[in-house]
Amino acid sequence: MKKVFGIFVAFLILCLAVSVSAQINIGRKINNNVNNRINNKIDRGINKGLDEVEKGIKNDGSKKDDKAKPEEKNQQKTTKQDDKGAVKQEPDTKSEPALKSYSNYDFVPGDKVLLYEDFSQDAVGDFPALWTTNKSGEINTLNISKGNWLNLNATEGNWWFLKPIDFPKNFIVEFDVVPKKTGGRYALGVAMYGENSFKEMSDPFACKTGLIVNVAKTIWETQGLKAGNTKITGNSALKPVEEEKVNHVIIWVQNRRVRIYHKGEKVLDMPTNLYDDSKFTRLGFLLYRGASCSSYISNIKVTSAAPDTRNKLLTEGKLVTYGIYFDVNKDVVKPESYGTLNDIAKILNEVPDVKVKIVGHTDSDGADAANLDLSKRRAAAVKNELVKSFGVNGDRLSTDGMGESQPVAPNDTPTNKALNRRVEFIKL
Repeated sequence: MKKVFGIFVAFLILCLAVSVSAQINIGRKINNNVNNRINNKIDRGINKGLDEVEKGIKNDGSKKDDKAKPEEKNQQKTTKQDDKGAVKQEPDTKSEPALKSYSNYDFVPGDKVLLYEDFSQDAVGDFPALWTTNKSGEINTLNISKGNWLNLNATEGNWWFLKPIDFPKNFIVEFDVVPKKTGGRYALGVAMYGENSFKEMSDPFACKTGLIVNVAKTIWETQGLKAGNTKITGNSALKPVEEEKVNHVIIWVQNRRVRIYHKGEKVLDMPTNLYDDSKFTRLGFLLYRGASCSSYISNIKVTSAAPDTRNKLLTEGKLVTYGIYFDVNKDVVKPESYGTLNDIAKILNEVPDVKVKIVGHTDSDGADAANLDLSKRRAAAVKNELVKSFGVNGDRLSTDGMGESQPVAPNDTPTNKALNRRVEFIKL
């Protein structure tokens, strides 16, 4: 009996040992499984984090901020028109394109302003005093851009500048245009032409010699005209104007050659677009029946072109330029200034011992102190671009600003005010 009891006790002890061992093994398995799950989750988290980091790395290896800067956000608003057709669109807050992105802007305005028209002397609702038309038009304001705008509020017709302009062989015409959304594809036509005798309302297509530039939403068209001869035509579909946006259009005429610039590009280049003996004295805008959408225009500027920069700066010791652009009351150099700055920088880099003072000037609009400060800041901005974008040694450049204190013309008309808004480079 004792033997049987002993065997039973031994069996119980064995069962207990097996149970404890099994529990230990199960516990270990549970712990291992828990640890494995935790480790897997950690690994997945790390991998996800690494993926996010890799997505945030730019091509140059720098970390990309996942929050766009305010000036990089495109806060576009719905566009509307009031009963007069004025655009009701909030400003686009995109940052200004980089100066170097306009490297195709190789034009250099000269040191003579032949015409500047921003309609600042005209009352809103009136027809501008220096213009005439065979249709209608009035001055409006737009809340996508400052200043006064001539609303060509018709679907056909001509708008002529009343005074003759002595266009040289080499000149630049610039203007801002906001095409309307409704109507045909042509925003407007630009007419530069010569007459046998002056007429207030002459026909550009019946002129002695002329150039018509048609600005459309899909295409650019040019027509070189001469009485009794066929038209010399050109066209391009590169970067056309956009409706309900401010488009800055530049037309450079150099003897027979015509170039057009828009949105940082040379959009058309016709080497023989004009007749040899072309001579222009008039400027006007056209709309075509059944084909035009009508537009707003402003900031019309005509300058001579391609001055002898080297001679002015190195020999005469002073270069006056109207080819460095700023927005109203701003000190940021606009990208359209590329050609002028590049032209000056080439000379400075070729002659490294020359030192230059950059002097800013303004017109008389606004307070004296504000204009003085603005002129100094603009001169400093020009220096900064020459150093940063064109590699000019900054130690050779000094800056100053004269504000409105040294006018070269009375501040009584838009053209004269434009003459006073200038940047001078003075050899030291």
